[in-house]
Amino acid sequence: MGERLTTGEICTRDVSFALRAMPLNEAARLMRENHVGSLVVVDELAGQRIVVGLLTDRDIVTAVVAAGVDPGMLNVGEVMSTDLVTAREDDSLIDLMRVMRRQGVRRVPVVGGQGELIGLATLDDVLAVLSEELALLVAAIGTEGQRERRMRPGA
Repeated sequence: MGERLTTGEICTRDVSFALRAMPLNEAARLMRENHVGSLVVVDELAGQRIVVGLLTDRDIVTAVVAAGVDPGMLNVGEVMSTDLVTAREDDSLIDLMRVMRRQGVRRVPVVGGQGELIGLATLDDVLAVLSEELALLVAAIGTEGQRERRMRPGA
């Protein structure tokens, strides 16, 4: 990782995705099989996966199950969130955290210049990086005391 962490460096690149026309119950099964809480919804155009939405387990529960709708009658495109928040691969970690906070989202698809799917950045990814950075700061505090004892023995 570089000194300026980018969204592309911290995102997960092996992303579970679905097409709009996929039956909703098949999408739910895919989530279960892949142990994920969301699927990035894409359109396949000219060999690229263009991000068009996000389907979360919460979308399925609130829009379908709680409403008493038969999930077997719906497809992903009818339930997915289309007010999509994305990040560019070269956005900074700070930019990513700001957009997550401002938009109130935990998952952000990472896209390239054509809107193509690069990865998925999650709050878990951000927390893992930040905890690593905090551990480095804690280690620096411990090292400072050791340095002081070496430089001024008996003081």
